[in-house]
Amino acid sequence: MKLPVNVSAASGRPFIALAHEVATSIMRIVQEGWERAVKSSNVHADGGEVEITEQLRDGMRAAANARALELRLVVLPGTESRSRPDVSTPDGRTDIPLLLIEIFLRHGEHDPHAIIECKRVAGSRADLCREYVVEGIDRFRYGKYSGNHSTGFMVGYVVDGDANSAATGINRYLKGKSRDADCLYPSNLVATSWAWSSIHTRNSGPSIKLHHAFLVFTLVRRPGLVAATQKQ
Repeated sequence: MKLPVNVSAASGRPFIALAHEVATSIMRIVQEGWERAVKSSNVHADGGEVEITEQLRDGMRAAANARALELRLVVLPGTESRSRPDVSTPDGRTDIPLLLIEIFLRHGEHDPHAIIECKRVAGSRADLCREYVVEGIDRFRYGKYSGNHSTGFMVGYVVDGDANSAATGINRYLKGKSRDADCLYPSNLVATSWAWSSIHTRNSGPSIKLHHAFLVFTLVRRPGLVAATQKQ
């Protein structure tokens, strides 16, 4: 795990930079957790976002336990959060916070070491694409989430269409706001259609890289990796 030495965020907290292989393991745990979650009758395109996220969290815990020798990871419950230590009351709520045992042992850092924000999305719905950006991407971009992290994660529950159409719809919204630099591109972590990435500059400090997992509600198995696809 990559943790820069003698580097602190502006808040005074240790700056957390996840190594490539750690981010890859997290994305795989998300997908393996989704394979378990989608078997629940409560997980469907018309289901509530909170219920779907609870099922995903439970699935991720099982997947993390199965990968314990590879990555010691604790999948925490969603909780109210403070963007900075000097904020006296919570100013956000994280969907799926993650705690990495190595970081905790090294720095005693009790706040989450990675955050996953979850949103419903469909490329055909401008309202959901806008919400994915404004209430998802931009919370990382402005430092409301992961202010002392170089890496963040988002999950898009694809309620219509597929992963590619979801990414296309989000990029259409970003381009319409003259934010081409924020557009999503195919992931360099996981070579599959559901994984995308993006890089966003911040007002202060280094940029943040987001990894996006677009999850649909029908699963098929593919050689080497379980991938989510939408039946036509």
